[in-house]
Amino acid sequence: MRKQLANALLFQLGWFICVLSGDSAWLLLGVAILLAHFRWIGSWAAEGRMIFGVALTGITLDSFLHWLGVFQFQQVSLLIPLWLIVLWALLGTTLRHCLAWTARPWWLTCLVGALCGPLSYYAGGRLAGVTFAYGLWPTLLGLGLLWSMLLPLLHVLARPTAEEPQAAIPD
Repeated sequence: MRKQLANALLFQLGWFICVLSGDSAWLLLGVAILLAHFRWIGSWAAEGRMIFGVALTGITLDSFLHWLGVFQFQQVSLLIPLWLIVLWALLGTTLRHCLAWTARPWWLTCLVGALCGPLSYYAGGRLAGVTFAYGLWPTLLGLGLLWSMLLPLLHVLARPTAEEPQAAIPD
């Protein structure tokens, strides 16, 4: 239980650091939180490949949405900003720990994704100066639909494999 609480607090701290720091040197604190997760909560051997997969999925998805014009960041780039890349990796750290309870039943996973995904984008967008080109409500509704499918997929990616050490199972 202590590791789950620590995971939740570290993620929330990392979320604020990423969103508020942008691509400044302060983003190194977000990376430090990721390293702290591997040191005290999970391990690279148990979770590294999964966290990389979650981050790659998120980077691809958000970059595609950015390319479609759904998100408009302050800097012009084909990919999402570095702070959002770190944020995706930090999200990956939660799936076997503080967010493990959202994995089942499937309808709960869909509901949590549909509600919390868009809320995180809304809050992060407001704090980081990201604009929604298609308007607030159409974007949030679209993100809700997307996240109702994405969170279950992320939980499938987060399932421990036979090759991973037993430490990958949530406490």
